[in-house]
Amino acid sequence: MGRIHQGLEKGGLQEEEITSNCPDLFDLTDLLQPSYIWDMKIFLIGFMGSGKTYWGRIWAANGGLEFYDLDELIEKTENRSVTVIFEEKGENYFREKEAALLRTFSEKENFLLACGGGVPCFKDNIHWMNANGTTVYLSASPLYLFEKITNEKDKRPLLKNLNPGEVLFFIEQKLKERNPLYQQAKITLKVNTLNDKSLLDLNL
Repeated sequence: MGRIHQGLEKGGLQEEEITSNCPDLFDLTDLLQPSYIWDMKIFLIGFMGSGKTYWGRIWAANGGLEFYDLDELIEKTENRSVTVIFEEKGENYFREKEAALLRTFSEKENFLLACGGGVPCFKDNIHWMNANGTTVYLSASPLYLFEKITNEKDKRPLLKNLNPGEVLFFIEQKLKERNPLYQQAKITLKVNTLNDKSLLDLNL
């Protein structure tokens, strides 16, 4: 049973009662508002460039969820960009901060969190996310990802010093390495099929 229908029953109001009282007005999409969603915790994962932040903002707004971007939160707490954190503190430091901040979401409700590409691959994060919410993997081909990120590689600390050929090779190799973890997500969505209602259509 979908979460929205569970919410109707939880509130003591059945779908039949709504439709009988206002048959011309009933539309299930009208119920996708914050007051009708109970304890939704969604973690978007996937490789850099797969559209986690872009689609996450849209889906969160459509579903009445609070949107967060984990990299943006880290930048705010550290008062510096992810690239600078990597350069000054190193990746290990970044991954420690990332995992610690991720776990603060055990105390939050009704949110969609866009995670950095490496989040599922360190500190047992994928198992923690699966235990504490719904993980959604945005799956994309190496060429799709290359086309999305090749012109912004200076903003990507792992790609900053690579030429285009090296970037594509890096993506291919990293996907092979990370896919076993990405594929542990509860839900997988192909990026070339996504639209504004892709998440709502899952009837979580």
